Amino acid sequence: MCLPRRKLWRLGLLLLTLCLTFCLLFLGLMHWFLSDTVLVHQDPQVKEAAFNPRDFMISVPKSAHGVTKSVTLTVYNDSIPEWQAWYPQEAEGPPVCLPGYYSDAELRPHFKRPLQDPHLPGAGGRGYLALDMTAEEEYELRQGYAKYNLNSFVSDRISLHRDLGPDTRPPECVVKRFRRCPSLPSVSVVIVFHNEARSTLLRTVHSVLYTAPRLVLREIILVDDASTIEALKEPLEEYVKHLKLVRVLRLPGRKGLVAARLLGASQSKGKVLVFLDAHCECWPGWLEPLLERIALDETRVVSPYIANIDLHTFEFEGPFPQDEIHNRGAFDWALVFTWEPLPPALEAIRSNETQPFWTPAMAGGLFAISRSFFQHIGTYDPEMRIWGGENLEMSFKVWMCGGQLEIVPCSVVGHVFRVSSPHSFPGGMKVVNRNLVRLAEVWMDEYKVLFYHRNMEAARILKEKSYGDLSQRHQLREWLGCKPFGWYLNTIRPDFFIPEFNPLYYGALLNKGVKLCLDVSEWDEGKLDIGMSECHGLPDKQYFEYTSQQEIRHNIGSELCLSVKYDNITLQPCGRDGKAPPDQAFSYGKDGLLQNYELGLCLEALPYSIFLATCTKTEAAQIWVFITELKK
Repeated sequence: MCLPRRKLWRLGLLLLTLCLTFCLLFLGLMHWFLSDTVLVHQDPQVKEAAFNPRDFMISVPKSAHGVTKSVTLTVYNDSIPEWQAWYPQEAEGPPVCLPGYYSDAELRPHFKRPLQDPHLPGAGGRGYLALDMTAEEEYELRQGYAKYNLNSFVSDRISLHRDLGPDTRPPECVVKRFRRCPSLPSVSVVIVFHNEARSTLLRTVHSVLYTAPRLVLREIILVDDASTIEALKEPLEEYVKHLKLVRVLRLPGRKGLVAARLLGASQSKGKVLVFLDAHCECWPGWLEPLLERIALDETRVVSPYIANIDLHTFEFEGPFPQDEIHNRGAFDWALVFTWEPLPPALEAIRSNETQPFWTPAMAGGLFAISRSFFQHIGTYDPEMRIWGGENLEMSFKVWMCGGQLEIVPCSVVGHVFRVSSPHSFPGGMKVVNRNLVRLAEVWMDEYKVLFYHRNMEAARILKEKSYGDLSQRHQLREWLGCKPFGWYLNTIRPDFFIPEFNPLYYGALLNKGVKLCLDVSEWDEGKLDIGMSECHGLPDKQYFEYTSQQEIRHNIGSELCLSVKYDNITLQPCGRDGKAPPDQAFSYGKDGLLQNYELGLCLEALPYSIFLATCTKTEAAQIWVFITELKK
């Protein structure tokens, strides 16, 4: 039986409408996917000239990677070598996941925080001051400082479950929603501890459980680096049993942060590793912004905004709705990690407070990284001992080998910043300097000489070749096709000054008369003073160099020069026109005299102070010698 013509016409119109709708949906999905893929390479924070990629696919031979995979290679016209092996990613179609945004219910944490009594010590993130203490309490207070270098007496009296008060992050962060596609990856949180105050460790654990969405939190791994405190042994394991997601791994002997984190990572199950120190507290909503960045690009290594938890009162100094200054991680030429303000040019291109920004280096205590990317770039250097230098090794490697380092302002984690470590370890600073030599030899190319000038102990380790075998780390860098350190300086930190590679003289400046060294001390909120002190060779205090411009520079993290003003000797910013101004120019020769050109006077030393005097070649207190090695 034939259908009436009118019904056939309606049926045809319906089929045509369905076909057009399907085509539009398909084109829309393809446009979304392709545009989202391109955006991975479009970040305004890198100089435009540095990025001119041509992407293509190759197969990695089994001998190089253990399995044949597709690897995206990106060619940079200004780089050596000419190609770079990027993180292996399979060619895929549009991601299979639900549209829209995660609901609050989906992002609910595993545990609901107990109701808080606002009058309890430390409630709402407030600090706590212990008053009217008994003799026993005062003794406990002193013992806590001696043992942990923080106020464990106060920490023990603050609830492990305390909240941190109202959400004071920027409004854009508070209302931010997270797309279901690409989905947020699963997480393993790794926390290393060694003789940590029990209350600070457990408060860290509880803060993760009360804030991390159960949708993504797979586990919390506590790694004990051979603690000797009884409360951190069986009592700790009994306590965490009821927390289900928490487990404890133990090293048989003191191995240090690097080995402990590698153990935790090797036993992890989540797609993303989050490393935290054992004296932290997590702000609500801290984890999702980190995971979102990695979900969009697995080569991103992301850090939170690190808030200060006062080591005396445990006040949580929370975020501000509008921060005028954002700090990023950096380092000086002695390879000491520092913080510096985000350059105005990079601050200006941020459209709102939720936007992450690039950082040349990371502090290393708190960060998130894709587990597979962590393995791809060679994890930590397993031959680095205890701690020190691992954060800069990771920072240089990520940037130079195809990744990115970001700070995500919407993610806030508090951290107790101690003045010094309460723990001793075998080898002391020699271990740290050995780690730094391994870092410099593998990653800094010709710029490593600037580090060795400023670190006498590291130069000695290099001379003795007591830094261990580096062949596997060099092979790793070669296989990954990592960029030169010069590319890193020019592209990622172009505003960082580069000292002279071959100054006329350098080292500690010893005075023959008083047998002391010229020394920089800090006073009155960061102002620097010049005096004399026992010779120890620490670069931040006693490194000076005599340059081709006849300056006496103290240039570790910034360019400072010895300057003469009205008979006063100070450190001032060096001249910028390529020639030293007269007040900063000194003659120096075989006679050892340092004579200022402007006044014609010579630098003379007294015990613990310096002054200018009429030049006298026979005056031992006017004779100065640059030394590059201290007698043991």
